[in-house]
Amino acid sequence: MIVGAKRRTSHHVWWSGLVLVACATSALASGLDQLHAFLEGTQSAQGSFRQTVANREGRTTQTSSGTFAFQRPGKFRWTYDKPFDQLIVGDGEKVWVYDRDLNQVIVRPLDAALGATPAALLAGDNALEKNFSLVAGGADNGIEYVDATPKTNESQFKRIRLGFVDELPRRMLLTDAFGQTTELAFADVERNPKLAPDTFAFTPPKGADVVGR
Repeated sequence: MIVGAKRRTSHHVWWSGLVLVACATSALASGLDQLHAFLEGTQSAQGSFRQTVANREGRTTQTSSGTFAFQRPGKFRWTYDKPFDQLIVGDGEKVWVYDRDLNQVIVRPLDAALGATPAALLAGDNALEKNFSLVAGGADNGIEYVDATPKTNESQFKRIRLGFVDELPRRMLLTDAFGQTTELAFADVERNPKLAPDTFAFTPPKGADVVGR
């Protein structure tokens, strides 16, 4: 995850991150087919999410919600509204994580921050096979899945499972090395909206503790 003190579970979010799909035959296409179509047809997206984190025993330890936007390649914005205020911005060169409660900003180079992470499935380039092993994950309750396994041992996540319905993402399931599972449910997703340039700009607030710049 992102380096720095006092990290929160919500930092899984941008790792965790958001998939949109453009596939004319999504009702019949596998999750893998829809992911490939997304890479070809979706340059930007925005919507909302609800995130649930469960421990190894399956007990829910945290819930949160917010909004997101991304523009490929390398630009994204995650805003946590509840239960606490946090902002994650990728500006194409760096990734900024701003915790308003702590008044702390963690910053890393984009290439180092993305790598074999869920964010690379959304805001990265088209070379996914370089960092992930991708297979169709079958269907469950009308949702088509694709399973992505990072090829590097440096990734925090052992498995990423993405679910699609009607050419749009519905679920993302992330399993880490400690058996913890993060689930994201997506809603109100808009494909290829026109996003303001400053959507992906970030300047550390005056007086904030900046780590990593």
